[in-house]
Amino acid sequence: MGFTDLLNDAGGFGRFQIIHVVLLSIPSLLMASQNLLNNFTAGVPRHYCKIPNVTALAGASNNSVTEQNIVSLLPAFIPLEGSGLSKCTRYVHAQWHLLGENISHHGQHTNVTETCVEGWTYEKTDFLSTIVSEWDLVCSLRPMKQLCQTIYMGGVLTGAILFGGLSDRFGRKVMLLWSYFQLAVLGTFTSLSTSYLAYCIFRFLTGMSVSGVILNAFSLKVEWIPTRHRTMVGTMSSIVFTFGQVILAAVAYSLKDWRLLHVAVCSPFFLVFLYSWWYSESARWLLLVDRPEEALRHLQRVARINGRPEMADKLTLQVLQSHMQNEMQSPRTDRTAYDLLRTPVMRRISMCLLVVWFSTSFAYYGLAMDLQKFGVNIYLMQVIFGAVDFPAKLGVLAMLSFLGRRVSQAIVFASYQLINHIDHLTDMQIIRTTLAVLGKAFTSASFTCVYLYTGELYPTVIRQTGMGFCSTMARVGSMAAPAFLILDEVFPALPSVVYGGSSLFAGIVAFMLPETISTPLPDTIEDFCMQMFSKNITETLLKNQLYNY
Repeated sequence: MGFTDLLNDAGGFGRFQIIHVVLLSIPSLLMASQNLLNNFTAGVPRHYCKIPNVTALAGASNNSVTEQNIVSLLPAFIPLEGSGLSKCTRYVHAQWHLLGENISHHGQHTNVTETCVEGWTYEKTDFLSTIVSEWDLVCSLRPMKQLCQTIYMGGVLTGAILFGGLSDRFGRKVMLLWSYFQLAVLGTFTSLSTSYLAYCIFRFLTGMSVSGVILNAFSLKVEWIPTRHRTMVGTMSSIVFTFGQVILAAVAYSLKDWRLLHVAVCSPFFLVFLYSWWYSESARWLLLVDRPEEALRHLQRVARINGRPEMADKLTLQVLQSHMQNEMQSPRTDRTAYDLLRTPVMRRISMCLLVVWFSTSFAYYGLAMDLQKFGVNIYLMQVIFGAVDFPAKLGVLAMLSFLGRRVSQAIVFASYQLINHIDHLTDMQIIRTTLAVLGKAFTSASFTCVYLYTGELYPTVIRQTGMGFCSTMARVGSMAAPAFLILDEVFPALPSVVYGGSSLFAGIVAFMLPETISTPLPDTIEDFCMQMFSKNITETLLKNQLYNY
């Protein structure tokens, strides 16, 4: 490919690429915080119906009023439910006889209950304040807790649709700068929400900007990286995201207040917005939209930063045109999502990737978005879920380098399916939690594979449109994942069957995709089709030779 030669002449993977990748990866530390924030901002504290004058009652029963005294009186007001107190009902009349002590209070011995008409009391052990305790999203309003996450994912989906096409039209850098600014402003303003409706609106708009950051940062990385370094850079970028999951646990534990948490994970993007003006626009994209003078200026800048000033002087418009003659002479048409389906080759690639992206996100968020169900401290569980990704992503780095993209993608899906199958065969909580952690590792590895794989499959002219198209289906999977958890009310093992079946199907579909290891990035759809044609011819010749032999 012509641009690959130009990139090598400008220093290959040099000082510019290192600085470029590092600066683009720093915001990834907070990207995990955005997607998994709901675990902490919408955490459900232990709660029970508010008891009027409970402090005075505790003082009448004991000489001193302490929290322990108040808790000891609760069985007289709150009925037992399972292994603890009811969360949604209380006795109409105090049942002092249930305390088993000779207390001077008198109450009716009728266990008639009522709903929490005066609200709830929330314990502040795990959380000081969440949107659940702020707007009483418990009992009958419990679905509203998950609804705000679904709305956020709807914003991510909308952003994937919008920013994918806009980036192919206006450039990666411009849309990335705007996404940083939108995320910083709207994410920080979320902490000022005075109502649940306002909170959901801010989260939706924040989700849109998250898509813009992820899609444009990825393309801006991969389009400046030589072919042989793409696997390493893609995996290292994914590991940075993993560090972000551990950081989220630490920040959430230190603050325990949803408003402060939003400020902590969104306000740093103001700083990111300021330094991101240093980025260079994708020269690949500039050449393909007939802006060779700008592309030349960026390539010369890269060569100088990489310590190749002599090559910067040798790079001229004539050199660019000689290397990129076919690409620069291709028709200048506005690319749309239709181009992803227009040719048979692109149509097959897009349909297969949609299945892979949906299943990856479906399985990932089915595990990662309800940490409280495991019965382990939520902050510790977040650290474990983040830490397990390190060996998983280092392992997938080796797989991607030696086995290729297609086989690696299929293996992680098959591994998740196996773990998922074992999981619903046991009722032991410790085993199920361990299997869930392993399942999380394989779904994270799948994300690493599919991000790199998709960026290599789509040509430069529609790469952002394709990434946005696939990311849209991933958001559909993340929105659908929590809804399928309610299937356990029909049959306990049903959610596992659905998640596992989806992964098994996606693993089979992954084998229908072409291999891209050590293949130069295609710049036009024609480039890509020629690559596939040449590869098919080569494979056919090899098969014939083996057959004749």
